[in-house]
Amino acid sequence: MARKEFVRLMEENIWTLDKIAEKLRLDRVDSTGYPRQLMSILVRLHNGGRAKLKDIARREHVSAPNLCAAFRKLEHDGLVIRAIDDEDRRNTWYCVSPSGAELAIRAMDLFRNGVEKVFANLSREDEKRLTDALRTMRDIIRNVELNNE
Repeated sequence: MARKEFVRLMEENIWTLDKIAEKLRLDRVDSTGYPRQLMSILVRLHNGGRAKLKDIARREHVSAPNLCAAFRKLEHDGLVIRAIDDEDRRNTWYCVSPSGAELAIRAMDLFRNGVEKVFANLSREDEKRLTDALRTMRDIIRNVELNNE
């Protein structure tokens, strides 16, 4: 019974959070002019720092060909810088350009402001309870991710 309740609650919370996140992503897309997937890749690259294509693909659970197409667009727009690895020419490094960093920061600010709006009417007590629960969830999920790599 406890496992069924866990699965049901996890499903319910994931769908609810996904609905909220989708609204926040749509608001961010409207404000940046870029599709959600490209903004997500740009923000994640900004947060994760310079990396090789294969490492980004593994980290983001996205195929390298799909990432290449996204990076071509971002590079064309001056948001991402691509460089061939001098030590191993089979590898390609990607990093966010200064203008890409500005856009990523703006997108993150828009997202955070959206979160503020969604939860603006939360009581201090509920905010503390939710913060504690989110910390616990984050820690458990990180452990699950590490054990499943």
